[in-house]
Amino acid sequence: MTIDYTSDVGQVRLLISDLDPAKLVLTDDMIAGYLTLEDGNLRRAAAEALDAIASSEVLLSKKIRTQDRESDGPAVAAELRKHAATLRARADAEDVADEPFFMLIPSSSGRNEGEEYR
Repeated sequence: MTIDYTSDVGQVRLLISDLDPAKLVLTDDMIAGYLTLEDGNLRRAAAEALDAIASSEVLLSKKIRTQDRESDGPAVAAELRKHAATLRARADAEDVADEPFFMLIPSSSGRNEGEEYR
C-alpha cells in the first residue's frame, strides 16, 4: 500500500508522522473519522489522532524498567499531546486569519434591509 500525500488522509498522516505503509498506526477509516469529527480541518484531525495515540500509549506501554530495557509510555504520551497542542494552536491561528473583516449581524426585527414598516 502506498500513501497518497495529496489526499486529506495522507496529509493527516504527514502531520502525525504515521508514514510507514507496512506499520501504520491508524487505519484510513480512523483518520477519516477524525476528519469528520473536526469538519475537515487537517490540523485539528491530526491533533485528535495524536491524542488517541497518546492515550493508547499510556494504557498499553506504561512505564516499564527491566534489567537492560526501559519503556516510558507516559513520557511518550506527553510529547504526543504537546505536538497535538501545537497543531491546535496553528489551527486556531489559521481560523483567526480566515475570519472576514466585516461580519453580517442578523436583524432581530424579522424584516429585510430597506423593507418598509407596515
